[in-house]
Amino acid sequence: MNNKGTILLIIGEVVLGILLFVNPMGFTGAVIRVAGAVMLALAVFNIIVYFRLDPVEAHLEQGLAKALCLLAGGLFCLFKAEWFLNVFPVFTVIYGVAVLLTGIVRVQWTVDMLRMRVDRWYVSAIGAALSLIFAGVILFNPFTATEVLWRFIAISLLVSAAADLAIVIFVKKIEKSETKR
Repeated sequence: MNNKGTILLIIGEVVLGILLFVNPMGFTGAVIRVAGAVMLALAVFNIIVYFRLDPVEAHLEQGLAKALCLLAGGLFCLFKAEWFLNVFPVFTVIYGVAVLLTGIVRVQWTVDMLRMRVDRWYVSAIGAALSLIFAGVILFNPFTATEVLWRFIAISLLVSAAADLAIVIFVKKIEKSETKR
């Protein structure tokens, strides 16, 4: 297990969870607008690169078309961020599938820990169960208010981060005990 990558993932889950919990709609709108600004910057960069290239090379790379697509997407994100919030249920399903896949990976970890006779395998099992439960709740979306669902997602991110941290700690203990042998 790559501890640095996992720790970064945990930190990301915690930061996203807190920001989503504090102001779910504002945070989401801000992320969409920042993505729009990044797309606009990339569009400008691609336009500059396009006109600096040899005409034949520029034709082959289709840089102007890419830049215009980025420009359109960036402007849409900046001026129509609400549209994304209105189609939130689609994003919710995508997120639910991601949480489901994470839960499935955690089931694998749990079974691996059981097969290796790790003492506290049940911590991993709890994390797997929580991920699968959260995925089920998200995918079957019993909530009607987007803000409530965003807060639920925030809480699930924070719980997921705690489960990931517990797994990292136990795997580290396993690795230390194996190196002593």
